[in-house]
Amino acid sequence: MARAVEPLVVGRVIGEVLDWFNPSVKMMVTYNCNKLVCNGHEFFPSAVISKPRVEVQGGDMRSFFTLVMTDPDVPGPSDPYLREHVHWIVTDIPGTTDASFGREVVPYESPRPNIGIHRFVFVLFKQKKRQEVSIPMVRDEFNTRCFAEENDLGLPVAAVYFNAQRETAARRR
Repeated sequence: MARAVEPLVVGRVIGEVLDWFNPSVKMMVTYNCNKLVCNGHEFFPSAVISKPRVEVQGGDMRSFFTLVMTDPDVPGPSDPYLREHVHWIVTDIPGTTDASFGREVVPYESPRPNIGIHRFVFVLFKQKKRQEVSIPMVRDEFNTRCFAEENDLGLPVAAVYFNAQRETAARRR
């Protein structure tokens, strides 16, 4: 399983956003029905406007999961003093389904990086039971580790990230 987290280490997701963990569930994140998110791949912001389909493959219908999507590079990767910006939180996702079956507690906000290349991280936690979570009051200065601790979620069971940067008019064509 070390191979599964290696790209997260290289991309500094493990270290800056998450602690070391052993993936135990498969999570597939897909934009526009066919654009699979793979660690470190780049997406244009125009391709990630609508919320993705996030499938949880593992567990069973009695298992519940929480999904968190953040940008740890706000406002820019060289000085991310607003780290992290939360883009989406969905709780109570039944195992073997997708995020649309869960409870969206922070609505999806599409990535809009202004300066530099930003990482957008999807993290999946296995809940101990169906539960209410503390909802952040603001999107900036979110901390995935603290959120997991406050809500007794433990270590992640899956994570994946993509990169995006500001899209010029020429790149949108």
